[in-house]
Amino acid sequence: MPYVNIKLTGDCEAPTPEQKEQLIAGVTKLIADVLGKDTTHLVVVIDEVPMSNYGINGKTIKQLRSEKKASQPPGSLDHKRIDSDQIA
Repeated sequence: MPYVNIKLTGDCEAPTPEQKEQLIAGVTKLIADVLGKDTTHLVVVIDEVPMSNYGINGKTIKQLRSEKKASQPPGSLDHKRIDSDQIA
C-alpha cells in the first residue's frame, strides 16, 4: 500500500480544505502516472506543522519572521507573506 506524507506550514499559512483536496487528488494522480501504482489503497496524509515547531539555524520560523518584520522600515509591507500577528 503506497503511503505519501505531505508536511506543510500550518498556522496562518495552512492550506484551505479545497487546496488539501487538490493536493490529495494531484498526488494520487502523480503516483499513478509516474510510478504506475494502483492507487486504490493509496494513503495521503497532510501534516500541518506550526511555525513554532520547526526552525532554521537554531531559531524557530516564528522567531525569524518576527526579526525580519522588526528590521523592515516602518510602513513597508512584505508582499510575499502576511504573518498572523500583522492581521488586526
